[in-house]
Amino acid sequence: MKKILYITLFFISNVVFSQLKGKIIKIKDGDTVVILLSDKTQETLRLADVDCPENKQAFGKNAKQFTSSQVFGKNVTFYRTGKDRYRRTIAKIFYDKDKYLSKEIIKAGFGWWYFKASKNTELQKFQDEAKAKNLGLWADQNAMSPWDYRASKKKKKKEVS
Repeated sequence: MKKILYITLFFISNVVFSQLKGKIIKIKDGDTVVILLSDKTQETLRLADVDCPENKQAFGKNAKQFTSSQVFGKNVTFYRTGKDRYRRTIAKIFYDKDKYLSKEIIKAGFGWWYFKASKNTELQKFQDEAKAKNLGLWADQNAMSPWDYRASKKKKKKEVS
């Protein structure tokens, strides 16, 4: 029984955490992209460790543009780390040899370290540095996190109903 369990865990970890390559063909928003895989299939990837402003939120378009400037049309390496509640693949994307996309977004001030789902505490340091320099969304002293923005939209919908 243990042998079957170990084999199953080994197989799952290789499938879930294996390194894959593809070309970024669409930027949906600051933290969601579409990749074209070698078998010509497309997959939507939600970036791990970061949460960017929504498209309709202040700095949402800026975050999308930043992500586009970094990876659109590029061949990247990524690791699947799970699925989100919308069934999108959560992934860590690397480009230009060793740049980690989520880290670059946070360093530039176009996203929050998504501490609710990330154990990468190093990203808090980059967020604090961007905030201290008033980079990107941190130029707005009333910057609202995407999770607070989404919660306020849900609350308004309930009030209207």
